[in-house]
Amino acid sequence: IDIYSLHVDCRVTSRFAHTVIISRIVNRANESQEATFEVELPKTAFITNFSMSIDGKVYPGIIKEKAAAQKEYDTAVSRGQSAGLVKITDRKLELFQVSVSIAAASKVTFELTYEELLKRQLGKFELLIKVRPKQLVKHFQIDVHIFEPQGIRFLETDSTFMTNELAEALTKVQNETKAHILFKPTVGQQKVNPELDETLLNGDFVVRYDVKREATAGDIQIVNGYFVHYFAPSEMPVFPKNVIFVIDRSGSMSGRKIEQTRDALLKILQDLRPEDHFGFITFSSKVAEWKSSLLPATEENVASAAAFVQTLSARGGTDISRALLRAVSVLDQAESLPERSVSMVILLTDGQPTSGERNVEVIQENIQKAINGKYALFCLGFGFDVSYKFLEKMALSNGGIARRIYEKADAALQLQDFYQEVATPILTKIEMQYPENAIEGLTKSNFKLFFEGSEIVVSGKISNGLDLLPVEIKAQSHTSDLTLKEEANVKEKEKIFQDQRYIFGNYIERLWAYLTIQQLLEKAISAPEEDQKALEAKALELSLEYSFVTPLTSMVVTKPRDQQQGELANKPTEAG
Repeated sequence: IDIYSLHVDCRVTSRFAHTVIISRIVNRANESQEATFEVELPKTAFITNFSMSIDGKVYPGIIKEKAAAQKEYDTAVSRGQSAGLVKITDRKLELFQVSVSIAAASKVTFELTYEELLKRQLGKFELLIKVRPKQLVKHFQIDVHIFEPQGIRFLETDSTFMTNELAEALTKVQNETKAHILFKPTVGQQKVNPELDETLLNGDFVVRYDVKREATAGDIQIVNGYFVHYFAPSEMPVFPKNVIFVIDRSGSMSGRKIEQTRDALLKILQDLRPEDHFGFITFSSKVAEWKSSLLPATEENVASAAAFVQTLSARGGTDISRALLRAVSVLDQAESLPERSVSMVILLTDGQPTSGERNVEVIQENIQKAINGKYALFCLGFGFDVSYKFLEKMALSNGGIARRIYEKADAALQLQDFYQEVATPILTKIEMQYPENAIEGLTKSNFKLFFEGSEIVVSGKISNGLDLLPVEIKAQSHTSDLTLKEEANVKEKEKIFQDQRYIFGNYIERLWAYLTIQQLLEKAISAPEEDQKALEAKALELSLEYSFVTPLTSMVVTKPRDQQQGELANKPTEAG
């Protein structure tokens, strides 16, 4: 089985990435063999299309409602043939895998398309392409086209497998608003050494960039009646933060996990700012405090906390409820905190609640009542014994986010990276306001917190006949209340994209659909049951209309008649 051509074509238009992977395979044996197509794609992406063509006949993937697809193929499942085609492989990727049997000397072409909105983190966008052909490929090519109307501020490529030889196969052409990156290594350049048929191409190919930002009220782009508004202020004073770390030291944390936690916390302590206040609560079956109140992050206090962190050891049960309630009451009772500051609780746990209150619904309810919208709760789940669903619901109900920390060598780094993302709040209570009667289907437009280096994205549909789109942003910074205003000329904005040949025309509409689905699904996690159904129904409708494989849809992969029928590609979620 010979992959004679592999082409990755990625077009990023104003953060929205559309990636097509085409693999051409020939069976050079004189009997039929199985050809396998494997692609690792970002978890944040939605697959939108898949097909295979065998000797010129096309077998498309058909996207249907998950329950209906499942029903149709339950018969196939009972024969034990329909293993899911997509599974999570690591913290950033999931694997899509299809096999098909092809006759001697036959050819098959696999084609997969997926889309995602690149998310700005720590000041840059990252496009990740996983490269793992497992053999030498005669025609191998990665093309990345980027078009950013705001202008490209910087652009870099990075790869885990690059050699000096391979670097010669990489070219980068760039002007004010566009970039084209081409990576086209010859078979000779792909080899580990000239004698062996082993490939060097195994790992990540990453493009990182950021855009220029002139307008204070962000940047508005309009195509075919849909708009997207990007807002990422910079150079603002940072809010002092009051942060309580709630750390699990139950028996299951012992060994490597608690060591990695200690390492991460020692680094995080160094990153606290003098105006921050902080505290530690550790818990197993018992809840213990480092100090009974929040302390300012003076050199002395940080040193004393570091000494405490060094002594963390793990044993006992897991009383998540009491530890969190204690953290909330410490914040409630805190005195002499800076008037304008941001308070947050960061929970790190590796298990289910086993001591104290164990009913996760009761815990969620009690925590939400206690926090009452005053503080943000971030939940980090270490490994796979946690109930991620529980942590995610708790975080999203309290203005934070959840993240899984993978049990790998870089776990301490994962913890630090997470902290970096939330370490510099620069705005709170952000309201993005648009003319009410002129916009339909507006995505989320009120945000509790904005962190330096990230970006707020709002999208919607402009009703006909609107010439000017006025925007008003209200927010609080550390030093003042802000009101920012901007007016977009609809016709002028539309013009920017009209002469861009290679862009898929309805990209803002697809971006709007992608963002709306993501937000509906996220909202459903923490919504009461009756609202959940309505949110999911809306997300399902959009998933089908725009053909996205989301957690609510399945793609039925059709195959030649003589082979096992239909397999299902489902979107895995972190909560499983």
